[in-house]
Amino acid sequence: MSDRILGVVGLCLAVFYIWAATIIPESFMTDVIGPKTFPIIIAVIVILCCLVFIIHPDPEPRWPGASSLLEIFLAAFVMMVYADMLPRFGFAICTVFATMYLTWRLGSKPVHAALIGVGVSATIYILFKTILGLSLAEGPFGF
Repeated sequence: MSDRILGVVGLCLAVFYIWAATIIPESFMTDVIGPKTFPIIIAVIVILCCLVFIIHPDPEPRWPGASSLLEIFLAAFVMMVYADMLPRFGFAICTVFATMYLTWRLGSKPVHAALIGVGVSATIYILFKTILGLSLAEGPFGF
């Protein structure tokens, strides 16, 4: 039953997300795809996933214990802090620290988590900024 409730709530949020994407104003400097396409693609994927939850729910879902729920809330908190810090410290620096924490909490040793954080941040930065030419938040060091 809880899977179906999650599916319906997610479905409602995805429909709202599509509506919100459709009211994004067009810029005078727009590309062929436009600013609405990516959010709509994400919402369609969420809708498909929610339909799976609604149509094929788990018969007896096991809820995580208190320590696992705390880990989930801490990960969500880290992502909120990440979004808040992006304008101040830039994409590269914030991504290193957020990826380091999340990778560490998923089981990597601290040194490996640091290396993964740097690698992920550099790879995404090169891919998005250099290759795709997208604008990313610039920090005090210009990256």
